[in-house]
Amino acid sequence: MPPLMMDPIQPDQGDVSVADEALHHIRDYLDRRSDNGAVHLVVDDEHGREELVVPRGAVELLARILAHMAAGKGVSVVPTNADLTTQQAAELLHVSRPFLINLLEAGEIEYRMVGTHRRVRADSLLDYMRRDDRRRRAAADELTALTQEMGLY
Repeated sequence: MPPLMMDPIQPDQGDVSVADEALHHIRDYLDRRSDNGAVHLVVDDEHGREELVVPRGAVELLARILAHMAAGKGVSVVPTNADLTTQQAAELLHVSRPFLINLLEAGEIEYRMVGTHRRVRADSLLDYMRRDDRRRRAAADELTALTQEMGLY
């Protein structure tokens, strides 16, 4: 298994343009073909023409990556079963390490001990992020409803 790559790939302006153009083609392709079979990609470069066969899920993931790159955002890929250090997990959440430790100790995110060190599985972190996003949306919806009820909107 390759090492965990936490450093995102930062697109330059040329990458942003190429990603945006490729994204349109890939989305069109995925919209036209709803089957879940393998996708045949053709690479045509100075070394010749070659066909690559990849799972549809990989192409869907590629579309997500390209969407971020087209927006000028850095991208990294982390396997869901990866064990993250508390510093890596905190960076993914954009919080301080002490704040993350509080979340772990409060039971908000599952973790395990490896000797004296905490390890957070990426899928546990993603579950927390989804739950937190739902809570935030519910709070925003409640505030919107209150604002409308009070006639301030």
